[in-house]
Amino acid sequence: MARSSRRFDSDRSRGARSERGFAVIETALAIPLVLLVGIGAAELGRAYQTSQVLTNAAQEGARVAALSNPAAGAVDAKVREYLQTDGLLSDATVGVNVNGSEVTVSYPFQFVVLQPVAQLLVSGSMVDSPIRVTATSAMRDEAGS
Repeated sequence: MARSSRRFDSDRSRGARSERGFAVIETALAIPLVLLVGIGAAELGRAYQTSQVLTNAAQEGARVAALSNPAAGAVDAKVREYLQTDGLLSDATVGVNVNGSEVTVSYPFQFVVLQPVAQLLVSGSMVDSPIRVTATSAMRDEAGS
C-alpha cells in the first residue's frame, strides 16, 4: 500500500511542474499584448489631448481675428501662446493660416511608440514621418456690427 501512495505523489508533483510551465508560457504570451493595449490607450489619449488643444488654440485665434482690426501677427502670436501654455511645441512646423475670421491650425504630431505598428496597419507609412493634425475654427466678424 505504501508503494502506490509514493507513485501518486510523484505523479502529482510532475503535474504541478507541468502547470507551472504552462503558466510561464501564458505569461510570456500575455505580457506583450497587455503592454501593447496599455501603450495604445496612452497614445490614443495623447492624440485626443493634442486634438483638443489644437481646437482650442484655433478658437482663441479666431476670437482675436474676429475683433476689429487685429494687430499684424496677433492671431499667430495668440495661437502659438496657447499651444505653448498647454505643452505643445510651437516652432516653424506649426501652420497658422488666417482667412478673415477663420483660423486653421496645423500641427505635426509624432507617434513615437506605436509607429512600427501603424506601419503594419497603414501601407506606405514612414517610420519618422509626423501625422498632421488640423483644427479649424471660424467666428463671426465683429467689425461689421
